[in-house]
Amino acid sequence: MRLRTKARLAPVALVAAAALAACSTGGGTPDDAADGEVGGKITVWSWDGTIERAVDGFEDAHPGVEVDVVNAGSSFDQYQALDNAIQAGSGVPDLVMMEYFAIPYFAIPGKLADLTPFGADELEDDFVASAWNHVSVDDGVYALPSDFGPAVMFWNQDVFAQAGITQAPTTWDEYYEAAKAIRGLGPDHYIAQDSNDLFFLLSLIWQAGGRPFQVDGTTVSIDFTDAGTAKAVAFWQKMIDEDLVNTEIAAWSDDWNRALNDGSLASQNMGGWLTSTLPERAPDAAGAYRVAPMPQWEAGQQVGAENGGSAFGIPEAAGNKATAYAFLEYVTHGDGLDPRVEAGAFVPSTRVLESDEFRATENPYFGGQRTGEVLADVAATTATGWQYPPFFEWARSIYEDIASPLYSSGQGTLADVLETWKTRMVEYGNEQGFEVD
Repeated sequence: MRLRTKARLAPVALVAAAALAACSTGGGTPDDAADGEVGGKITVWSWDGTIERAVDGFEDAHPGVEVDVVNAGSSFDQYQALDNAIQAGSGVPDLVMMEYFAIPYFAIPGKLADLTPFGADELEDDFVASAWNHVSVDDGVYALPSDFGPAVMFWNQDVFAQAGITQAPTTWDEYYEAAKAIRGLGPDHYIAQDSNDLFFLLSLIWQAGGRPFQVDGTTVSIDFTDAGTAKAVAFWQKMIDEDLVNTEIAAWSDDWNRALNDGSLASQNMGGWLTSTLPERAPDAAGAYRVAPMPQWEAGQQVGAENGGSAFGIPEAAGNKATAYAFLEYVTHGDGLDPRVEAGAFVPSTRVLESDEFRATENPYFGGQRTGEVLADVAATTATGWQYPPFFEWARSIYEDIASPLYSSGQGTLADVLETWKTRMVEYGNEQGFEVD
């Protein structure tokens, strides 16, 4: 899942794993932990409420084990709390949730345990490839995927029909023409909004084949001029320049809910997780919305991208790694998946996504559409090879301020914004001990 934040992490401060071991609360080495018995109490930090649905089943299967699920804050707040606990040498959880982009931040300096000794590397084929790509750092596996956000288009077919469009756009060229037709419905009508949505822009770049971040250990390369990135950025710049997207309405705001509800926003490109919350945001549009793959850059392509997602890892300083891993495997791969899916989690488990039950279930809000089938297909086609720099949490916290003049007053271009952002990231990354160019 994706979360919004403007907060900033403290400096990364590369620390050797051996130094971190001095802060350990007694977890021992990874090999020792893998050989340990499941028992005792574990503390799980999670802002995902579906994790609690799996606790009773796990405790029933392991008499005497106690699982305490704690919401230690979302995204930045939790990451900061984890850093503080590691530095203090106390209060470190046994299992911790983190967005995919945060994994390198904790894994590279040794703050997360490599799960390979537990056999985690044998589970690769049980997760969609893109999600697995995120939890693999160098030669280790530092988390197991928990939820996933395949980038899709939520479109209001009634509004599109008013503009003379009966099918979801299948290419970005068709999307561009649809945007012009929808603008013709009235001054407040737009095909979509974008008020500085970094993750949408990155998913657009991702799908176009751009790979602006390359990470090899502590060496990071940042380049927003490769062909895929340039194509995606130029297209979206055209959409902004021609006033084909609403740049005034902020996502997650009351105005956004209202516009989705009354149809003045005809669609939204976002992670598949919006399927579970759109009914609350746009109740009057029940039956009108459908889910479709994002338009493609070339007709006939089937290339997906990602918009959000998270995993769970075990801190190197955790005190009960064996039980933590048993629960981790249970909620991301084992029987604990079912109650989470029933509670609305979109998990990147191939077992779930390929099941007839998940794919065939009709969603009443979306007019009886089999939305699970669409989401599963997009998840399976999500392109791999995408990487985030280890300091991405800091990087995304400064992006909004850099891009704000473009969206608020038309100053500069998206290409200018990305170059400025790159410069800031290069400076920061090198200050923190990485080799960034």
